[in-house]
Amino acid sequence: MVKGSKEEAVLATDIKEYPLYARGKVRDVYDLGDKLLIIATDRISAFDVVLPNGIPGKGKILNSMSVFWFEYVSDIVPNHLVTAEVELYPENLHKYSKILEGRSMLVKKARRIDIECVVRGYISGSLWKEYVMARKDSRGNTVEVKRIKFTATLIESAKLPSPIFTPATKAETGHDENISFEQMCDSIGDQLAILLKEKSLAIYKKAFDYAYQKKIIIADTKFEFGILNDQVILIDEIFSPDSSRFWSASDYHPGEPQDSFDKQYIRDYLESIDWDKSPPAPSLPAEVMKKTKEKYKQAYLSLVPQENVVK
Repeated sequence: MVKGSKEEAVLATDIKEYPLYARGKVRDVYDLGDKLLIIATDRISAFDVVLPNGIPGKGKILNSMSVFWFEYVSDIVPNHLVTAEVELYPENLHKYSKILEGRSMLVKKARRIDIECVVRGYISGSLWKEYVMARKDSRGNTVEVKRIKFTATLIESAKLPSPIFTPATKAETGHDENISFEQMCDSIGDQLAILLKEKSLAIYKKAFDYAYQKKIIIADTKFEFGILNDQVILIDEIFSPDSSRFWSASDYHPGEPQDSFDKQYIRDYLESIDWDKSPPAPSLPAEVMKKTKEKYKQAYLSLVPQENVVK
């Protein structure tokens, strides 16, 4: 742990009873046989590099949001969540309850499908960059990006006529690469690709409608799916500031980048200093960490019902 203002940041975990299955940029995953223990640490990354500082409480926010959303969209597709109640974990994990409480999930082990299922309701981020490049070479009234046709008059952050599905490769390190739906079909088969596209769009629509009532725009998001007993299930985490672009509906102004409820403060700070975006990353000032946590917490408290909020 690393000391914070009132709370300590959890940067790594050490569960000795079970082997470490994976350690990602944020999550530590332990192998419990037919299940996995996923612990959301307070690590934070930017430009694909894990930063030395942690944001105290960030892991609890991410975990709690996923638990809420898994339940909310469970009528569309089953998911891997077994429980987030530590008292229901195997008994030999109870001694770690101080670490696990609020920031962990016991989940079913599934075979991951190596595709990022990205849904976009607005044109922003990497799609906007690809669109701008493609528009330079366009000769007509439409612009084509990864075989998806757009009008040539879109502005940055504009709402699309309807949400679109833009898959990406699942990279273990570095950036995921945007691919066409046809490339996805070639990779995993037409039937599975069509199913994942349909489920992803349905999940996004249900969550978007809910969030918009809370004055939050889910501009885009990404999902991961797995196979368990020949059934497709939703895995990993969903609709958190780490996997989704959240904007304030009240402050939305198309034609420019929008303020996001995520780690934009960190990105802006790192862009302002002399760092080449290669490890090791520099430490973050306390004010940048504070503002970043405030953004995460604002989205959390806006979207998750009060009775589900982790103290």
